[in-house]
Formats: sequence, C-alpha cells, structure tokens
Amino acid sequence: MARNGRAAGVSSALLVAGTSSDAGKSVVVAGICRWLRRQGVSVAPFKAQNMSLNAAVTADGSEIGRAQAAQAAAAGVEPEASMNPVLIKPTGERQAQVVVMGRVLTRTSAAGYQDLKDRLLPVVLDALEHLRSRFDVVICEGAGGVAEINLRHSDLANLGLARAASLPVVVVGDIDRGGVFASLFGSLALLDPQDQALVRAFLVNKFRGDVDLLEPGIAELQRRTGRSVLGVLPWVRGLEVDAEDSLALEAPRRAAPPVPGGATLLVTVVRLPRVSNFTDVDPLAAEPGVEVRFTDSVTELAAADLAVLPGTKATVADLAWLRSRGLDQVLSNRARSGKPVLGICGGYQMLGRCVDDAVESGAGPVEGLGLLPVETVFEPDKVLARPSGLAPSFGATRVDGYEIHHGRVRRHGGEPVFVVDGASGEGCRSGAVVGTSWHGVFESDAFRRAFCSWVAGVRGVAWIPGTGSFADAREARLDLLGDLIADHVDGAALLGLIDGSNVTAGATLPVVTTGLAD
Repeated sequence: MARNGRAAGVSSALLVAGTSSDAGKSVVVAGICRWLRRQGVSVAPFKAQNMSLNAAVTADGSEIGRAQAAQAAAAGVEPEASMNPVLIKPTGERQAQVVVMGRVLTRTSAAGYQDLKDRLLPVVLDALEHLRSRFDVVICEGAGGVAEINLRHSDLANLGLARAASLPVVVVGDIDRGGVFASLFGSLALLDPQDQALVRAFLVNKFRGDVDLLEPGIAELQRRTGRSVLGVLPWVRGLEVDAEDSLALEAPRRAAPPVPGGATLLVTVVRLPRVSNFTDVDPLAAEPGVEVRFTDSVTELAAADLAVLPGTKATVADLAWLRSRGLDQVLSNRARSGKPVLGICGGYQMLGRCVDDAVESGAGPVEGLGLLPVETVFEPDKVLARPSGLAPSFGATRVDGYEIHHGRVRRHGGEPVFVVDGASGEGCRSGAVVGTSWHGVFESDAFRRAFCSWVAGVRGVAWIPGTGSFADAREARLDLLGDLIADHVDGAALLGLIDGSNVTAGATLPVVTTGLAD
C-alpha cells in the first residue's frame, strides 16, 4: 500500500456501511483508522452526510459531526470540513438545518432536502477526492442502514456514494440486537445487482459469548451470499466514540468507582427531546466517583447533586417541553434551595429571563426560566469558535471549549464563568446556578475537578477528585478500538479491499435474491 499519496490505479478508500443506525459504523471506522495509523499509513475519515445534533468545530471554524472529529483523532490528523461535507441538524420533527462544508446553507423540510441532493452530490465527491489526493487511505462511513430503498434514488452516503466513487463496501451488523444473519442477508438482497457488486464483505459487531457458536451461521451466510465475514468484534464496555445519535443514551453509563475514602456525586442531565452535544458530560462520567444519568424524571432531577440542562437545537420548543413535564419547577426549586444547576448553550439560554428567537423557531420573545440574569437574542449568523479562558470562580483554572450557536447571550448581573484575555467574560453564575455557551469545558481536567469539588462542597458530599487525564482516557479508548481490529479482523483481507488488490474478484460475486420473482 502506498505511504505517500495514492498509487496510480489503486483504490484507496473503503465504505463501512451498516444494517441500521447504531450498528457500530462509527466505532469500526475509528478502529480501522487507528489500526492503519499504527502501520504508518496516512488515513482520514469521511462521512458524506451525517444527521446529528452532536457537532464539533474545526480549527478554521467549520462545523462537522463529532464522530468524524473523534475518527480524525484516531487517525492522528486534524478534523476538517471535507471529512463531513454535509451535516443535517434536525430542528423539529419535519425541519432541519443543512450545514455544507462547515457552514449553514439553508433550513428545509425533509422533502425539501431531497430536492437539494442533486446539488450536494458534486460537493460530496469533491470533498472525498480532496481527501484522497492527500491521504493514502480514506475510510468512509455510511449513514443509517445500507438498504434504505425508499431513499436510494437520491442517496449520498451509502450505495449512491459507493457507486459514484467506485468504493468497495463492508456491511456491519449488530448481533447484540439479535437477527444479525437475517439483517446482513436481507440488506444485501434488497440492493439491485449493481449495488450488490460493491458489497464485498461483512463484519459482525458487539458479540457476547463463545464465537465458535457463530461459526455455522457465518459459514451459511458466506455460502448463501458469496461474501466473507471479515471478523467478529466482541462487545466491550466503554468503547464509546463521541456518539452522533441519541440512541446512544439508551445504554447505561458505567460510573467509575470513587477514589478510596471518597463518596459519589450524582449528576442528572435533562433528556431534552432535541438534545445536542450530549457528549459534554462524557468527561464527568469518566471522573472517579461521578455517576451521570440522562433522565426526564422529576424525582431524579430533584435528588441529584448537580442538575444539567444541556444543549439543544430547538431552545424554544424544548423549553415548552420542559414546562409541560414540570421540570421547570424542579429547577426553580433547586435554585431557591441552593442546589447546583448548570446550563450549557441552549440550556444556558433557557435559564435566562428571555429567549428572543426569530431565527430557528420564529417564535420571537419567549419567557425563560428566570434563574439567571441574562437575555438571549438569536442572530442569523452562527457563532463557530474554539475559545480558551480562565475560570476565576473555580480556582482560576484554564479552560478550552467550543461554541456552536445562533443565540447571543447578554448578561445583566451575576458574575462571568470564564474570562478571556481579561475581557468582560463569558457565561453567568448567580448563586448555585451556572450557565455557559461553551461546549466541551469538562475536557479541561483542572476545571472539571474544580467544578465537581465546588458541587461536592455545596452538597456536603465527601467526593475526592481523580488524577487522570480525559485526553489520555480518550486516547486509550481509541487504542482499544485499534486493538479490536488488529485482534478480531482478517487484516490481510481488509487491506486487500482497501488497496484494491482483491477487487477484481468482485466480478464473480453472486447476486442474492429473496427467491421471489422480480
């Protein structure tokens, strides 16, 4: 395989598709990227079209999916807009914001987005080619399920991309959900012959138990389809790469045990209908003795040591939902009794006196929860930045974050949470209520520990901070993903797909049918 640029006539890209959402595509792509990087291969991730409310900001101020940023970290490269040229951010049941090459293009309905796709395909292909011209290998991730036949005519991310860019495809199936053989076979059988010819192999993901028990099924699947199963990846706790789908919130989060002699802090995060950037609390969950739960329970929210109102792509709608569930009253009661409350981005906006939104919801001025002396006005231009500052009320610790928001928050009292180069500051703290527009602040180890120590002090909990680095913990998870590929996948066969050395064999792959007449 070439090490510096693409060799002539060699396919340097692979598409990892799935039988469904949350089958493990993002994890597999990250693992392959880390595995290739260890071999001295320059590699980049790519996802043509991502539907996610979890976003990251690149060094040049572009907005991409957080999963692609995590995959770039696995590859050891800086994330960039070309790695996720189209990002769809739902703002309601039928509306979404469309981000193209890192910048907002439009807001549209699901039907309207389908009309955009002819314009977006050249953008997607140009972005992919831009990466392929600079890296030895590009590992592409599909979206949703590979056999979304209702959307195939305008597909940008799965077989539409594979056909346009001549990409070999590996399909991942999640055995933890059950029915993996039917899912893999059925997904293949639903594709037309031209698309089937691009599907070269399968991967089984999240297996628990004795792999020998799978062998008869694997052998039969290979016999019926003519495609090999490259490997069986075991189910391993704690493999989370920055998730792009709120389905990830269904899985319970394991709490690291407290430092010996210390107690546990309980953090509850309001599970808003359109929650965004919920990965903000991942560093808290990695801290020893901090238990993080997502909930819409009044009782759980009231009992927590810290209640977090997270980001949202629909501040006004989720604020109304909050009130409809009585959660607003719980937060107000917490504030009056001095129990810590934290709002992040959209959650911060809700904590203020007023949200004036003529941009996303078109609702105009809406009364906020009134727990912080701030007001928010939405502007058409989105703020995209990666700020740094100090947290004067939390040990003057250094903090790095990122911003993605239309709302401009004006503070009319309280004190700033962060100070940037001696400026007036960002965020607001009033009593036990804290708000900030910055995402990712808990990745800064010293600030995370100072903040949790403050919560513990207010609550009278004998919590003891840990000493580990979240960045090191994330690197260890990415290394574990690379280990999974190295230990459980046929590496020679995988490299053969990537570098094109076994693509000619695809001409003999059988076309699979359901057995019914076409």
